[in-house]
Amino acid sequence: MSEAEVLSLGAADAPLARALAAQLAPHGLRLTYLEPGAEIPGSYWGEREAGLLGQQLLVRVDTPVHSALHEACHYLCADDARRATLNTDAGGDELEECAVCYLSILLADRLPGFGRDRMLADMDAWGYSFRLGSARRWFEEEAEDARQWLCTTRPELLLTLPGQDATSISREP
Repeated sequence: MSEAEVLSLGAADAPLARALAAQLAPHGLRLTYLEPGAEIPGSYWGEREAGLLGQQLLVRVDTPVHSALHEACHYLCADDARRATLNTDAGGDELEECAVCYLSILLADRLPGFGRDRMLADMDAWGYSFRLGSARRWFEEEAEDARQWLCTTRPELLLTLPGQDATSISREP
C-alpha cells in the first residue's frame, strides 16, 4: 500500500466522519470540515493532513483517517492548559507521542469501515517510524510504556472504550 492509498475521511455526512465527530464531541473537540483543496490551518504536516486549532480538528474530505485520529488524540492526551493554546504543534514529549499513537489505534475500532487493521496499515503506508519496523509490531510487542502513560496520565480516556479500564488496556479489538 502506498501513501496515496490510505483511507480518507470522505464527506462530513458519511458514517465514518459522523462516528469520528461523535467520539470527539464528549471531549469538547469539534470536527470542522473545510472546502476541498483549502489550506488546512493548524496542520503540522500540511497539504491534506488534519489541523489542530484549540478545540477544532480541521479536515477536508481527502484528509486521511489516520491523520484525523492522530491529531484528535493529541488533543485528548493534552492537559487543559495545553488544550487552551493548541495551534499546529500539540507539544508533549516522546512518551506522550507514543500514547497518542496507541490511543489512535484503539479508537480506530470505533470507526465503521476503518478499524485497527486498517489504521495500522495506513500508519505504515504514510511512514510512521517504529524501531520494530511496523506499527503492528510496535503496538503488539513494544507499546507497554504508551499503555502505562495512558493508564496513569489520562485514565478517563480509557473508561470510554469498551472492555478497557484504567488498570488494564487490552490490545485485542
